[in-house]
Amino acid sequence: MSAAVPARVEAPVQELEAEAFTVPTDAPESDGTLRWESTTIVVVHAHAGGERGLGYTYGDVSAAKLIESKLSGVVEGCDAMAPQSAWERMIEQSRNLGRPGIASMAIAAVDVALWDLKARLLGLPLCKLLGPIREHAAIYGSGGFTAYSVQRLTQQLSGWVERGIPRVKMKVGSEPDADPTRVRAVRDAIGPNAELFVDANGAYSRKQALALAQRFREDAQVSWFEEPVSSDDLKGLRLLRDRAPAGMAIAAGEYGFDAGYFARMLGAGAVDVLQADITRCAGLTELLRVGALCRAANLPLSLHCGPSIHLHPALALENFVHIEYFHDHVRIEELLFDGTPQPRDGALWPDLERPGIGLELKHREAEPYAV
Repeated sequence: MSAAVPARVEAPVQELEAEAFTVPTDAPESDGTLRWESTTIVVVHAHAGGERGLGYTYGDVSAAKLIESKLSGVVEGCDAMAPQSAWERMIEQSRNLGRPGIASMAIAAVDVALWDLKARLLGLPLCKLLGPIREHAAIYGSGGFTAYSVQRLTQQLSGWVERGIPRVKMKVGSEPDADPTRVRAVRDAIGPNAELFVDANGAYSRKQALALAQRFREDAQVSWFEEPVSSDDLKGLRLLRDRAPAGMAIAAGEYGFDAGYFARMLGAGAVDVLQADITRCAGLTELLRVGALCRAANLPLSLHCGPSIHLHPALALENFVHIEYFHDHVRIEELLFDGTPQPRDGALWPDLERPGIGLELKHREAEPYAV
């Protein structure tokens, strides 16, 4: 007896909804080049066949306006089972808007909502639709803002280590002369076995970064130096990669908005680990291509921030190494969504009983933050 063939799912996208929510930080936050006191998340719902897919991006309310004014008209009516087709139409529609930046972030939120919708129509968690190659995704605790006192800094990072997260990251760069002392304080607080990462957000000059790379490694066994110089300075990143101490990886890529950006960074030999952010690089459709570039270059891929939205893709990306478990985004995602994954044994694990990316917007909790 032949196996039954599943009925074909035919579901045009009926509607896109975009909402923006601005959530204040729980304390002043800053890194090497920026200060902020709130974060805006733009949440998209895509409707088809009685199901509702969810996606989001971190950015500005203007991304929601762009979705309403430019993207919804070309996505509505598309086949919900073919998110790549809708993605191509959004790319065409944004040609004269400027692809990097807000346009790419708006596309990202819609694209993830469409992939989430497809998985829900099929009754599958997104990782099963993509084809998982691992059961869980390693994470690193991230925060350690330059606005923090040394006491708050060490408490936060040592707290993650005590929760079983074996790698943590702090911000540096706003006061270069004080950075070695702060980094050493964190090493003393987390003990000798946890990995320590630092992120300068492009704050240093090339010579500053070279000198500090040596000190961070010798004094505190720092194993990851993120954006020691601007991510646009590919020659500077390559210089750091070539001359950094043994055991220290140079990382960048979080500001990539299209596959070409990542290809240029890899072609320049600028990094030991490539970073990408699904909420910036035009969504899952483009992130899968970034994963293929890393596979071809035999280079690790780390996923930037937004842990809840990155979990399912991480399970299917071959060269994936870890997700940034970022304090600000963890707090927002737990506040606004049901179904956020919780760390266990230094990793996030999907709830395979929940379809799609497993998240539902908590409308009552979100309403006070609506823009």
